[in-house]
Amino acid sequence: MANNGLGSTYPNPLVGCVIVCGGKIIGEGWHRKAGEPHAEVMAIASVKDKSLLEKSELYVNLEPCSHFGRTPPCADLIVRHKIPKVFIGNVDWNEQVKGRGVKRLRESGCEVVTGVLEVACRSLNKRFFTFHEKSRPYIMLKWAQSSDGYLYPDMDDNKTAKPIWISNEFSRQLVHKWRAEEEAILVGSKTVIKDDPSLTVRDFRGNSMLRLVIDREGESFGPRKLFKDAERTWTFVDRTTKESIDSSTWQETTLIELDFDREVVLQIIEHLWKEGVQSLIVEGGAITLQAFIDSGIWDEARVFEGAPIFAGGIAAPQIKLPATRVENVRDDRLVIYKNPDEYEFL
Repeated sequence: MANNGLGSTYPNPLVGCVIVCGGKIIGEGWHRKAGEPHAEVMAIASVKDKSLLEKSELYVNLEPCSHFGRTPPCADLIVRHKIPKVFIGNVDWNEQVKGRGVKRLRESGCEVVTGVLEVACRSLNKRFFTFHEKSRPYIMLKWAQSSDGYLYPDMDDNKTAKPIWISNEFSRQLVHKWRAEEEAILVGSKTVIKDDPSLTVRDFRGNSMLRLVIDREGESFGPRKLFKDAERTWTFVDRTTKESIDSSTWQETTLIELDFDREVVLQIIEHLWKEGVQSLIVEGGAITLQAFIDSGIWDEARVFEGAPIFAGGIAAPQIKLPATRVENVRDDRLVIYKNPDEYEFL
């Protein structure tokens, strides 16, 4: 149930709740969007006969909140309805909660059991926990490569060539599903110039993402799809480029200054963390993807291997790790890698 909110609850975690009385489910709910009722509130509200709550058990994958935010504390609501027993998957290590919800329940006389399916519950909220525990977004790398390991074939004029589709339409729809689940997407300037991508969610239902471009000298600026619509776009540039652009006439993107003589990946990650961005897909190109791989700061990679053979061109990034999982999407192969130094979830 919690997973129903994937992509729509940021900055809040994914939470589902079930209430059981006499071995039967009498209420259930899940958190849909930040600012809207939490899962416990939805579950309690769904119980028709509230008198049953005093002899019921409440199951929730994350510790009920104990503070006033946009909504009142869920721990207080559980206490008010005198629910005698609560099962919790994970304690919430957000500074605003951090065990206080469990303490509040126990002080009221409620029996609380923690650590239920703890690993599975942490995996569900891998973005939330990565952000709060590692002070960075959860990072997914994604690309499609030909069967012989190239991102692009050799072309006479890469600046004007149309995009070359490597993966099939079902794989592309899956990519749009992934985009709907994450908070931001990043590409380099060469990808913008070669492909002129929109980087939006079109083939799946969901929210569009914050779009990020690494473009030191502003080479991609102009009549690009990224800069034509109302979706948010940030461009990472150097100081000279930022100072040379008249912000009163160029309002299609937010310019963010980086020091390109220092580690760019670390600066981007730090900026996203400060801005509260919990998850990031890096989609290209080869230089940008390889920079993240070489930095060692990434959690998983999802690589489509399509049927085309290019026999030359721009080589795909290299991950020197065994695949964690391989599956087929029609005639495409989807290869999943997990970074053993960073990834700690299922």
